Amino acid sequence: MSFRARAGAIAAIDIPTPARVSNYPDPFADRMGKREKKKLGEHFGLKNFGVNLTRLGPGGESALMHAHSRQDELVYILDGEPTLVTESGQTRLSPGMCVGFPARGEAHHLVNRTDKDVVYLEIGDRTPGDEVRYPNDDIQATLAEGGTWQFSRKDGTPY
Repeated sequence: MSFRARAGAIAAIDIPTPARVSNYPDPFADRMGKREKKKLGEHFGLKNFGVNLTRLGPGGESALMHAHSRQDELVYILDGEPTLVTESGQTRLSPGMCVGFPARGEAHHLVNRTDKDVVYLEIGDRTPGDEVRYPNDDIQATLAEGGTWQFSRKDGTPY
């Protein structure tokens, strides 16, 4: 993970969007094609937690359904009405709503089942040694030294 601290205020919309849509390996990366993240935290060189301004187009999903072993996450809806999908059910969210996911909690992701964009803030810490489980897909992840994610199949075979 590369951090280049920048001083001064900026409109979040003016922060560049990374060229790569997802760090998931194929065949999962293509599923993130309707998601655009502006990495606000990285823009300012934040190292202890991340903040993303994310736009999710119609039919898009925020991530594969997942749960972290050590990292906490929080999502705050700014615009649109995504569906929060968890292992125990589904909830329609609307602007002003928020939801938190403690480490070792329930797997989750957002899906945009509407014909309008969804915009939200996602905030999460960067606790070393984090592992991610994906109950619906043959993939698992570990946060390696330097802040990069290492992906493998559930049997340990690397992608």
